[in-house]
Amino acid sequence: MKKIAVLTSGGDAPGMNAAIRAVVRTALDMGMEVYGIRRGYTGMLAGDFERMTNREVSGILQRGGTILQTARNEQFKTPEGQKRGLRRLNEVGVDGLVVIGGDGSLRGAQALHSLNFPVVGIPGSIDNDIWGTNMSIGVDTALNTILDAIDKLRDTATSHERAFLVEAMGRNCGYLALMSGILGGAELVVTPEKPLELDEIAKALDDAYTRGKSHAIGVIAEGAKYNITEVAKYLEDRTVGFEVRMTILGHVQRGGSPSAFDRLLATRLGVAAVEQLAAGNSGIMVGLDGRDITCAQISDVISKQRGISDHYFKMAEVLSR
Repeated sequence: MKKIAVLTSGGDAPGMNAAIRAVVRTALDMGMEVYGIRRGYTGMLAGDFERMTNREVSGILQRGGTILQTARNEQFKTPEGQKRGLRRLNEVGVDGLVVIGGDGSLRGAQALHSLNFPVVGIPGSIDNDIWGTNMSIGVDTALNTILDAIDKLRDTATSHERAFLVEAMGRNCGYLALMSGILGGAELVVTPEKPLELDEIAKALDDAYTRGKSHAIGVIAEGAKYNITEVAKYLEDRTVGFEVRMTILGHVQRGGSPSAFDRLLATRLGVAAVEQLAAGNSGIMVGLDGRDITCAQISDVISKQRGISDHYFKMAEVLSR
């Protein structure tokens, strides 16, 4: 294998640059040429390839986002788009590809693998919804961003005896909401996996007030049965003791310098991805299992959903009292 390419696709995640850096420098050390594909599969279809050296990845380890930029592309979901992407790769003479991203990105990787093109995936998603790895790139940094916000909101919530509803990202997976609720000492956590009715949410806040708490924090995943606006509106007409305010953190959760954990994880996964390509392996995703870097078939990754242990939901319930 003489030439490989790397791309980032889907939502950006802190640590993607660390993974790009590891891919480039590991491949160069093995005597390969490396090309960066800008704007994910959109750039692939447009032939937006750039030769990368140590200079291009110098000083990016601590930067959030992705220097290769990212995009979502509907055309690549079609057989015609996939064949066009394969043609672009062959035009440049690329022998293998590293794809960094979430579920949609890995589905694109699997499509190329099905066309007999060597590809290895790296999980990058702050939602931590990718099967086959304990953690994805960006999760730890996003979690720390949410915790920082909760800690600050608690100060003003206590000062005014208010309840703050905080919306965390997680369209189909409530991992960020649940973990930030546990670690941030929230009185209420609402996720897609464990939906609560509006009257149950009101009762939880009312109970916190009755028990004499000076504030209450409720963390709601964006993909919960009722969004944060619906919950806040419902609580306006209910007596729960506290004044209720809401905070939607939004895309601030995606940004920022990656944590030490994310830098290390991204670096290890980047190195492993190149090693797998060099060994002739394809159609796999490198991931974290305990302390070890392991591999899973991308076909399994995209066909299964990563769940959250019921133990954590029970923990959140017990510790909120």
